[in-house]
Amino acid sequence: MSLLFIVRHGQAAFGEADYDRLSDLGRQQSRWLGEYFLNRGIRFSRAVSGDMSRQQDTAREILETMGQTDLELLTHSGLDEYDGQSVYAAYTGNQDQHLHQQSDYKDYWRTFRRAYETWIDGGLPDAVESWAEFNERIADALELAQQDVGKGDAVLIATSGGVIGSTMTRILETPGHAAVDLNFQVRNTAFCELLATRRGPRLISYNTIPHLETAERRHAITHV
Repeated sequence: MSLLFIVRHGQAAFGEADYDRLSDLGRQQSRWLGEYFLNRGIRFSRAVSGDMSRQQDTAREILETMGQTDLELLTHSGLDEYDGQSVYAAYTGNQDQHLHQQSDYKDYWRTFRRAYETWIDGGLPDAVESWAEFNERIADALELAQQDVGKGDAVLIATSGGVIGSTMTRILETPGHAAVDLNFQVRNTAFCELLATRRGPRLISYNTIPHLETAERRHAITHV
């Protein structure tokens, strides 16, 4: 059996037109996580991320800190986040998502939550992909990440909160709407540890941030 560490990317540029880049804090969060894995004695035999810059840069900061720069970072679009702009626009008819984020943070999240749940229920046919299509590509990516991995190997998977929420929903066999809370609760560079078995992955831990749970680092615990 092998271990899968599914990591949410570091803090990105929330509220800006280009969200897909790590902030300075996001890079530091990733390096601290790399230190944690190194001190735990983990060596990754495979590293996979989505195509998004924030995901790839999170993985690279982790691997560089661990001294594993020779490990090739594989990419799979199945680990990309869902298109939140598309979901928001399909629900509201408004293309200015980031302006809503900046003008009224709380109202934005209330609106986006309703949009998210409507998307899960199949009520947004104008979104660029359906909830079912989103889950199908995640499953394909996780299958690739585990392919031919040996007993005792560890796999690093750098992705986003929506992918993690969807994955946890399937593993825990919860109703689809649970993916919303599971997504929104995942903190930046938090990881889920899974045990890969013949019957499918088993959950060991969810939303874990041991690398940030010290007095001098608590300021670095972020959600967006």
